[in-house]
Amino acid sequence: MNSASRAASIGLLTPEWPAPANVRAAFTLRSGGASEPPFDTLNLGAHVGDDARAVAQNRRLLSDALRLPAEPVWMQQVHGIEVLDLDLLESAGHAASIAGADAALTRGGGNVCGVQVADCMPVLLSARDGSVVAVAHAGWRGLASGVLEATVRRITIEPRGLIAWLGPAIGPAHFEVGDEVRRAFLAHDSAASAAFVANARGRWQCDLAALARARLTALGVAAVYGGSWCTYADASRFFSYRRDGRCGRMAALIWREDSP
Repeated sequence: MNSASRAASIGLLTPEWPAPANVRAAFTLRSGGASEPPFDTLNLGAHVGDDARAVAQNRRLLSDALRLPAEPVWMQQVHGIEVLDLDLLESAGHAASIAGADAALTRGGGNVCGVQVADCMPVLLSARDGSVVAVAHAGWRGLASGVLEATVRRITIEPRGLIAWLGPAIGPAHFEVGDEVRRAFLAHDSAASAAFVANARGRWQCDLAALARARLTALGVAAVYGGSWCTYADASRFFSYRRDGRCGRMAALIWREDSP
């Protein structure tokens, strides 16, 4: 298979949300890449133990398939709340690895925001007028610490002027957590208890999508889409760290085109 054919065959999920015409977004699936098991096959993570050549090839395939205006800025995610403004980075137009950030935004037409996931929830954000886009890495630690709040603040437009899309993440049937996770959310909002269901083992089944929706709604972001996929339950399409341990990483990407 030549490179053009391989790029066309990589697994992609296109968000279904009313984004403006100049806003592009995609979520990668695990198929169509060059990585060997257990990273098979479209692993985009350079930090998981995969062959660096395979990761580089997978990133090239992704760029070709989506006709990206630049390489995504690959952040070294730490489950925190740091938000990068890619327009302020000297390396924003090139492949980069930035330490200690879990969200990114851009108002320009040449930067690609991206996060890597394998159970944590990626959240895409767009202004209704297409003037700014952002992505956040929202696992339970980031959600509890306020990564969505930090991202919306950095966008600096009225939250009612934003729309959001929740990407694939581990679903409540498979996301078992302890009391410390539930307490972290209830300390912020007692109504978060609705996202936790007690199980027979004395622990909790946690609904990340419900928690993300509640945080966004509280911020004033009323238009929230997606959130129905479970990475753990669908091994044919998604990597899942909790299911497999050693595995690849998928990516959620968003960018602006220069003109609608």
